[in-house]
Amino acid sequence: MNVKTLIIPLFLVLFCCVIGCRNKQHSKTDESARDLSQIKDSGELVVLTLYSSTSYFIYRGQEMGFQYELSEQFAKSLGLKLRIEVANNVDELIRKLLAGEGDMIAYNLPITKEWKDSLLYCGEDVITHQVIVQQGRGKQKPLKDVTELIGKDVYVKPGKYYDRLVNLNSELGGGIQIHEVNNDSITTEDLITQVAQGKIPYTVADNDLAKLNKTYYPNLDINLSISFDQRSSWAVRKDSPELAEAATKWHQENMTSPAYTASMKRYFENSKMMPHSPILSLREGKISHYDELFKKYSKDIGWDWRMLASLAYTESNFDTTAVSWAGAKGLMQLMPATARAMGVPPGKEQNPEESVKAAIKYITATDRSFSMIPDKEERLNFILASYNAGLGHIYDAMALAEKYGKNKLVWKDNVENFILLKSNEEYFTDPVCKNGYFRGIETYNFVRDIMSRYESYKKKIKA
Repeated sequence: MNVKTLIIPLFLVLFCCVIGCRNKQHSKTDESARDLSQIKDSGELVVLTLYSSTSYFIYRGQEMGFQYELSEQFAKSLGLKLRIEVANNVDELIRKLLAGEGDMIAYNLPITKEWKDSLLYCGEDVITHQVIVQQGRGKQKPLKDVTELIGKDVYVKPGKYYDRLVNLNSELGGGIQIHEVNNDSITTEDLITQVAQGKIPYTVADNDLAKLNKTYYPNLDINLSISFDQRSSWAVRKDSPELAEAATKWHQENMTSPAYTASMKRYFENSKMMPHSPILSLREGKISHYDELFKKYSKDIGWDWRMLASLAYTESNFDTTAVSWAGAKGLMQLMPATARAMGVPPGKEQNPEESVKAAIKYITATDRSFSMIPDKEERLNFILASYNAGLGHIYDAMALAEKYGKNKLVWKDNVENFILLKSNEEYFTDPVCKNGYFRGIETYNFVRDIMSRYESYKKKIKA
């Protein structure tokens, strides 16, 4: 066989490969060029977002977050199913959008010249700015002017808050005592909590994050702005103008709708603190009006009834009409989907006996999910934590504990420390975590509060 006869087939093979590759690239481009009509044909809107307390998170097994709820409302208005895809950071969010891995970014994406070339901004034009977070009801009056920051100690994370303070300090001629908090396990929300508790005097946060945290800590003052306004909004690819137009129109028409207003109130206005009252009657040995229910059903799970009472107190303050910010209802504060799964008849979520019966079923199922923990008393901590956070976040905290050389079958000073870290991006984006961001301080305190109240009940109330 001569060289010519070899070269011709080889040339044909190479030619076919090149054409094939081009066709592949072509089909990939066509696939990503997906505007509203193609999305409607598919029946599904794929939304990209980030885990955070203001955008998207999972709570007690349910998807939540302000941006998530708006995305859901928008998808519903188009007659589409919603699918959420979560990125690890803003750069990845944009890369995924441009690669066609999602139709839209539903996150407060800063509007910058850098991204305007490749993105179409749409939806609501959100204006944010940085504020000083301080106590509003402390011994000292809250600061009203940036000049009053001179001589004050302000604690911030590295990044934009620190940079803004340095610039402000320069503008004022110096004097602000800026403390850069480099501890990776401490987040901006942790610093806000420390301000609320009086551990540090001042920190800085974006006003929307500060507003959300004020619903947990009403003693905060977040009125002092220290930066220029930053515009942000949702975004789509340049080749999705119809989708961008639909999102902008929907926002304009729905910002006063009951659903939009309810979402806004849920995250940024309604208090997330449950008011609590003391024991009903110490003399008569009564914790609540529902003691007989606790005694009757606690036997099914082998619990001391006073433990079940302590759980109910923490959840609802024994108020059968209580509805939490997240939509949990009744004496035992079960989420609607959980109540249905546990057999609560529709409309009976606030019936005390139905609520307790369903909680017992849920606790039984959760107990089985922690069968790998041999010690029954130890397992109780995990059951309580899961009741508050949902199973997924507790499994994540256990996986983190194991990764960092702690005992994943022990709660106190082990797994509880990692549920705290689930609000920190470095930890919730770790590959061992499957459920993303979570405000772990709530669960950390939840377990400790129930246990300490149970000990108090044991001393004061007969079994």
